[in-house]
Amino acid sequence: MTKLILPLLLSTLLFAKYDNCEFKNKHYEDICEKVVKNGVSYKYANEFLLSYFRTKKFDEVSFKYLQPKYIKHHRKSEKKANNVLVKHIPKIVKHLQEYKDVYDYTEKKFGVNREIIAAILMKETKLGKIKPSHDAFIVFNTLVVRTQPNSKREKWLLKMGKTNMASIITHCYKKGIYPENCKLPSSYAGAVGIPQFMPNSFVYAEGYKTKYADLTNMEDAIVSASKFLHKKAKFNTLLDWNKVPDMAKIESQWYDYEFKHENASFVYEKSKKTGKTYDCFTAGKNELVYLRDYAKKIMRYNNSSNYAVGVLRLAYDSHNLLKQ
Repeated sequence: MTKLILPLLLSTLLFAKYDNCEFKNKHYEDICEKVVKNGVSYKYANEFLLSYFRTKKFDEVSFKYLQPKYIKHHRKSEKKANNVLVKHIPKIVKHLQEYKDVYDYTEKKFGVNREIIAAILMKETKLGKIKPSHDAFIVFNTLVVRTQPNSKREKWLLKMGKTNMASIITHCYKKGIYPENCKLPSSYAGAVGIPQFMPNSFVYAEGYKTKYADLTNMEDAIVSASKFLHKKAKFNTLLDWNKVPDMAKIESQWYDYEFKHENASFVYEKSKKTGKTYDCFTAGKNELVYLRDYAKKIMRYNNSSNYAVGVLRLAYDSHNLLKQ
């Protein structure tokens, strides 16, 4: 029976005429209206959102791991991940040497330190060694269909899922990719490519001396991650490593501090959005003001203190080894 239904469904989509955004699912209407404003045709938007293979398949694994208890576990494991990655510093240095021309180009164009970008790419996908096993659109569609907006976090998840679905549809439309073939391999969280960009960050993607960026290409990943920090975090002046204290020592002190303070933050005393107060590690420490400013910039890539500290540690050690 299924074999008969699918061809009928596909033929219906093929010959149907679409000139509006009317769906049974109100969230799909919002997504459709958004992409149409982005220049996507009604026909393409409807075919995408009515596609059996795009919107009727669900990712149970990603939905499970995006729940609060697993997010909390992930944040705790960040510290362990940082410790493990320290042994890969020689690989980071080798990577920096191999892609020297690309980093020369990006440092000059964006003003973002090569060691910081290399450290980010190491943390995200171990310099491209970690291969994705999910589909970004299905990840976000599962969130949108399954999430009940009963809390602030659930409302945020729903909004995030819808904006990323819209970004993927717009991306594939502009690339001329038929909905059924619009497949973006991703992490369980829907992040794409070597630099792990969320689809709504594709606007920061830029190719290395090419017209279009391919986030699975290392050169383009380096340029895109640099542009992201330059544009979104206003990272436009190279960090002076001579002004940075021993990051191994700072990292150790931070972990001790975080263990003792439940609401610890490496850089923030108070959230501008929520008004929540934090126990700020760098508050009142004049010797860490310079480091804190750059840690804030890195946290625009991933809003985790442990993430920023880990990146700075890897970058600091890589810089010192590279000088040798």
